[in-house]
Amino acid sequence: MAKTSPTRALGEYGERLARRYLSESGLVVLDQNWRCEHGEIDVVASEGDTLVVCEVKTRRRELLGPAVEAVAPTKAARLRRLAGCWIEAHPQRERTRDVRIDVIGILRPDVGPARIDHLRGVQA
Repeated sequence: MAKTSPTRALGEYGERLARRYLSESGLVVLDQNWRCEHGEIDVVASEGDTLVVCEVKTRRRELLGPAVEAVAPTKAARLRRLAGCWIEAHPQRERTRDVRIDVIGILRPDVGPARIDHLRGVQA
């Protein structure tokens, strides 16, 4: 059995924390780590009639700036395209009116609690 790298373990921790945060915030988590030939979506959720595609960025330090700033407009546009792929792959799902791209930044320092930043509606 292969060991999980520290970087991968940190990412998995952040995604678990993000899913719990979203659920506690009233969103319904529909999918996680969904992949297709064009890429991956960390978390797919719904908030009312809105499909929410979430990119989760987890860091131990903010040396390079807040994690939510790591998603550039090109990444947001790719996530929007991936949302369309997810919708096509789930035809049984009731059609949503809107698609929103969110970024969840998790700061997990060596000491102290994790911090969650939720950036809603990133523009592509």
